[in-house]
Amino acid sequence: MHNRPLRVLVVDDHAMVLEGLKAVLGRFRGRVRVVGQALNAEEAQSLVASLDPDIVVSDVRLRGSMSGLDLCRRLLEETPDRKVILLSAYDDEQYLFQAMRAGAAGYLLKSVGGEELVRQLELAADGEKVVDPIMAGRAVTSAARLQAGEFWPGAHLSLTQRESEVLGHLVAGLSNRAIAAKLVLGEETIKSHVRAIFRKLEVNDRAGAVAIALREGIFQ
Repeated sequence: MHNRPLRVLVVDDHAMVLEGLKAVLGRFRGRVRVVGQALNAEEAQSLVASLDPDIVVSDVRLRGSMSGLDLCRRLLEETPDRKVILLSAYDDEQYLFQAMRAGAAGYLLKSVGGEELVRQLELAADGEKVVDPIMAGRAVTSAARLQAGEFWPGAHLSLTQRESEVLGHLVAGLSNRAIAAKLVLGEETIKSHVRAIFRKLEVNDRAGAVAIALREGIFQ
């Protein structure tokens, strides 16, 4: 039991998500208190400096030049014991691995219930690493596969399995619409994956991504 409510800063590039998080956490006023909110990483950095929250809860993907992972790294560079929880809709273990490498205090899915979210925040505040149970099980399996040398192309470049699939289709010359049809996903989802690929490979366009994929021998 904490002596006072945990002071939380929430970060997401969708205003409706921020309002939803505040509403959920607002039901537990004796345990947590949202002291600020930000729509991007730059705004979050400024608020963290002025508010000094106990925990920062940020989406993994943010619009702008910095992702939630980048934000986590920056905040920990400034304050090594800062607690950052990454909250995401993506149940892909590669995001979990990246979050842990970035020094995050935890990785939770947006499907988490209010009571469980607050409990995990309290555990993180006490110094524990918190991981969504679904993701924890997958991570163990993936770690075993990685140890055995079995993994998808592009994993060594921090690409998720889905991003690797999308990159393969980019190499084949498919448009976003064609990739969406093949993977049975929305075109906006594919565009989001393509942006993530560009950011991770540090390129600005498809030609650059394809060049790195071929150079690294990911796809022939």
